[in-house]
Amino acid sequence: MPFINTKTNVEISKDAEVRIKGRLGQAVGALGKSEGYLMVNFEDRQRLYFGGSAEPAAFVEVRLFGKASRAAYAKMTAAVTEIVAEEAAVPEDRIYVQYEEVPNWGLGGSNF
Repeated sequence: MPFINTKTNVEISKDAEVRIKGRLGQAVGALGKSEGYLMVNFEDRQRLYFGGSAEPAAFVEVRLFGKASRAAYAKMTAAVTEIVAEEAAVPEDRIYVQYEEVPNWGLGGSNF
């Protein structure tokens, strides 16, 4: 049950969205999750500054039901960074990845 929200100050084409979505679907395996419950959102062309600069940057929020290990998060961070850098042309050193572990998650009118 991961939700991945990507905020960036660059434009992401529909084709790039589809590629990113697919690659993130594979990457969530690092967290012990599957693409079957993955929800992805893109917020491109934001007024996002990093280090005082409006050069390409991204902030990727990853929320998941339950917990994962530090090693799993490290693997996921490497994958997310690579994906966003390659597909959205954002330099790796200008991509933040933030995680939130959610203890309660609902779907279809009930909770897991």
